[in-house]
Amino acid sequence: MSEKRNIARAAGILGSATTLSRIMGMVRDMVVSRLFGAGLATDAFFAAFQIPNMLRRFFAEGALTSAFIPTFSETLHLRGDEKARELANTCFTLLTIVMATITLLGIIFSPAIVACMFPGFTSVPGKFELTVLLNRLMFPYIFFISLVALCMGILNTLRHFFTPAISTVFLNISMILAALCLRGFFEVPITALAVGVLIGGCIQLIMQLPVLWNKGFALKPDFNFNTPEIRSIALLMLPSLFGVGVYYLNITVSAILASLLPQGSVSYLYYAQRLFEFPQGIFTVSVAQAVLPSMSRQAAEGDIVGMKETLSFGVRLMLFITIPAMAGLMVCSTPIFSLIFMGGEFDYSTVVNSATALLYYSAGLSFVALTRVLAPVFYALKDTKTPVYAALIAFIINFCVSLALMGPLKHGGLALATTFSAFCNMLMLIWLLRRKIGSFGGSAVIVTMLKSTAASLPMALMVWYGCSFADWAQDGHKMLKGAVLGGSIICGGTIYLLLTKLLKSEEALEALSMLRRKLKV
Repeated sequence: MSEKRNIARAAGILGSATTLSRIMGMVRDMVVSRLFGAGLATDAFFAAFQIPNMLRRFFAEGALTSAFIPTFSETLHLRGDEKARELANTCFTLLTIVMATITLLGIIFSPAIVACMFPGFTSVPGKFELTVLLNRLMFPYIFFISLVALCMGILNTLRHFFTPAISTVFLNISMILAALCLRGFFEVPITALAVGVLIGGCIQLIMQLPVLWNKGFALKPDFNFNTPEIRSIALLMLPSLFGVGVYYLNITVSAILASLLPQGSVSYLYYAQRLFEFPQGIFTVSVAQAVLPSMSRQAAEGDIVGMKETLSFGVRLMLFITIPAMAGLMVCSTPIFSLIFMGGEFDYSTVVNSATALLYYSAGLSFVALTRVLAPVFYALKDTKTPVYAALIAFIINFCVSLALMGPLKHGGLALATTFSAFCNMLMLIWLLRRKIGSFGGSAVIVTMLKSTAASLPMALMVWYGCSFADWAQDGHKMLKGAVLGGSIICGGTIYLLLTKLLKSEEALEALSMLRRKLKV
């Protein structure tokens, strides 16, 4: 099977599993919005959850994955299964010790962390105290999810993608059941959500272990930390914390600054970010996770030409998927919030405010997606400095633009600043990577971008026209709204696929070929 087909197949498996997870995530957010709305309690919960979630994105899904997979892949392919098992055991042991320590410190110093990250909460009676309580309850989540990320790195390198992707379904189920069944047991009902997060993280870890066992990687304690592989991972992780995670750092900065804006701003950004992450989780992360093991193996074997081909295909696949998704989200921001969230404590003014943030976030979907593919290439090549310099500049840009826009545009300005920062980061990574490895199919990438854009414009126009047949300001009418939005999206998606096929897009033809093979099975 060709490398392109391997990547497309892996991305398809990840996308399918993640689609189910994201659907459950939408159900979870619908439950949360109906039960708790957007106000003091939800601001406190989302802020408290932001802290372990930020560490998850930086450390677990960002730095750990980017540092571990290239090293583990190199060990597996060049030194054999036994050395790979030893490395997995050592990393699991060391990570358990480190994350247990971080979790304990996080719980102890939670008041200082919350006061530093969300200074605006201290002026609202009860908001700071509630945020500290919720943060302490949820901080152990980073312990479980970091170990899950390590397991994911092992399984993805072994070309098993389904279990890590599907495990997040159970986090969402746990939070939904906790919100529905346990909120009556707490003085502050939203505390039940924090309990659901903790239980869900534990379940996610438990799910990985039997699969690893079947793959021949029964994890066990190994305290031999003084190895070249561990040192290599450590050296890669430190800069990766910033290089890969700058986008999520910008999101965190937005939440901090939003705490200084009118009440509800933190929640507006959270709900918008959740919807923005829907296509990200299904497509962007799926393609990035599918591409990274292949590029790491090719880099370890010295196959730079093959790695450049894989990178080029990954970038083109990203553009083929994210350009129409970006256009669709921008057109459908208000209809989506009206259909999914409007009702109960979530009124139309909250819909409009959340949709504004989503509109600005959506404009940066392709920029964020390409960054997720480009930055790990440097780590696969053992270059830890370059992406950090680019990320640092992007972070400074985000902070300055956020301060400039949060006055006139409020929370929308913070979302727009994040998008502009992602654009700058992407451009810098492309320029620096071309200087490092030369061209990686730039002409083909531009052709894909132009074809996808040309096909996305009629698609967006069709979706916008279709959505005009419903009154999104009215509460209720869910069946009508769902039919209008769903029909518009289906028609728009069909137009996009037909146009990309007519334009002979390689990615469209590969996707249709995979679909035909699946239907024949």
